[in-house]
Amino acid sequence: MREALYACPRRFHGALSCSSAIKLIGAMVRRFSLTEYFPIRAIFLTRAKNNKSSSFQREAIDGRKNSIIVGGGGGGGEGGGGINGIYGGEHHRTVVSLYIVIIGVIALAMEKFLAFIFSLLLSIYIRGADGSIGVNYGTVANNLPSPEHVAHFLLESTIINRVRLFDANPEMLKAFAHTGIAITVTVPNDQIPHFTKLNYAQQWVKAYIVPHLPATNIVRILVGNEVLSTANKLLIVNLVLAMQTLHMVLIGESMDRRIQISTPHSLGILANSSPPSTGKFREGYDSHVLKPLLSFLKATNSPFMVNPYPFFGSSADILDYALFRPNAGVLDENTKLTYANMLDAQLDAVFSAMKLLGFSDVDIVIAETGWPSKGDTGQAGVDAESAAEYNRKLVQHVTSRIGTPLMPNRTFETYIFALFNEDLKQGPTCERNFGLFQPDLTPVYNIGILRPMVKANFPSYPTPVVKPMPEAKGKTWCVPKSGTNEETVQRNIDYVCGLDMEYCKPIQESGACFYPNTVRAHAAYAMNAYYQASMKNDFDCDFRQTGAITKKYPSYGKCKY
Repeated sequence: MREALYACPRRFHGALSCSSAIKLIGAMVRRFSLTEYFPIRAIFLTRAKNNKSSSFQREAIDGRKNSIIVGGGGGGGEGGGGINGIYGGEHHRTVVSLYIVIIGVIALAMEKFLAFIFSLLLSIYIRGADGSIGVNYGTVANNLPSPEHVAHFLLESTIINRVRLFDANPEMLKAFAHTGIAITVTVPNDQIPHFTKLNYAQQWVKAYIVPHLPATNIVRILVGNEVLSTANKLLIVNLVLAMQTLHMVLIGESMDRRIQISTPHSLGILANSSPPSTGKFREGYDSHVLKPLLSFLKATNSPFMVNPYPFFGSSADILDYALFRPNAGVLDENTKLTYANMLDAQLDAVFSAMKLLGFSDVDIVIAETGWPSKGDTGQAGVDAESAAEYNRKLVQHVTSRIGTPLMPNRTFETYIFALFNEDLKQGPTCERNFGLFQPDLTPVYNIGILRPMVKANFPSYPTPVVKPMPEAKGKTWCVPKSGTNEETVQRNIDYVCGLDMEYCKPIQESGACFYPNTVRAHAAYAMNAYYQASMKNDFDCDFRQTGAITKKYPSYGKCKY
């Protein structure tokens, strides 16, 4: 073994003994993982107290063991004695002061510490804040606003801070420049085999990613979408290799710490999901595809992404369970844990399957989930009220730090499907009606992601207390019952506006009834608009017993009911 030799003075300013200093260095070498800088054993020499000759005591630090090895050494003479004849004569000029060693170790420790802090901050930057709410920005429509308009709207008017694109459209990437919104781009499924070739992946990154950095905050590249569910063997066998190749390109461009690589999966990858503790990946895919994929994700600090949709697993008898409503819950007999909603059960089934393969420490991201506001006849719970309820409670749940029964006390990065209703999508009616917003950027329903207006910028309009002016005898209006809480009243707004935004235009920001800007005032207008349009039947003002019919004329100023 090669040994580095250092002279050890007895004291450092009379305070720190040589042995203490050596122990300190050893501890720092081990604590800050500096053994890569000290692959050899460092030998420190101290004069033996009981030996008047040039005899030295041998004290060594083994960085790997953080231990001190003490041994005797012969006298130091030119070319002989000492420790294996190393120390002595001309070698005095090569002796390094222990002061310098300590300073060097401290410097290295600080370098490692700062690198750790940088890595941690960068990880946070890449992954975003836990519980971040994103949206899937699909464009299978012929009536959507420009990407620039969309980017500005999301930045200025919503709390959405992450967007998933289904391609790497340069126009869309340019539109999100300087917004700070975290962007995820997607490699289409049919291109996956091409990405196994290094040259192709390099050209793609240079053409679609490099030109937009750092102005556009691209944080993740998804290789395909629900690839395993396609049953296309060519895509499946090339998936992991394509991800690995793309990651190699990012390393070459020094982007691997900024941009993650992953791929989303449907729950069809599970062979079993109920109860959640028995979650298991489909045989064949588990060891041949998902295990190496999870290994890659773990090595690159990237998440496992899934598309859970309680909507597709719901029916009339379990609608409350799917919509986060109060229900009896579902007991997992194996763990004795009770599930209060279907989303938690779906996520825990995925977690159990990952744990079975030894990857319980890989993060899970919800790449898609949502609920349609319209559907075909006979579909249970397919209406604007249910869609608003699911998505609103989804946002509350994934950001609450409640977690799931098997993953408690945590949040989930979540992408709601979708930003817009997409009128050119094929399939049943519901496929075209998952959107949060209409093409004119008015909400299909409100789930609490719109930014509150800054009240200081607007004149104050207190709730009117003027005497109502009844119009004609027998006239009636619908308003919220006194004492009804705001959450319930907000549901009424969501329901009415989801049915027809014409009802709610006057309570939009530029509308005559926007002020007073309160939930109760807006609900009064929306509920009454629905009531008046429905021939003023008493049951049309019920709103689950939160509405009340009044004979007092509620109009004020320019706001006419």
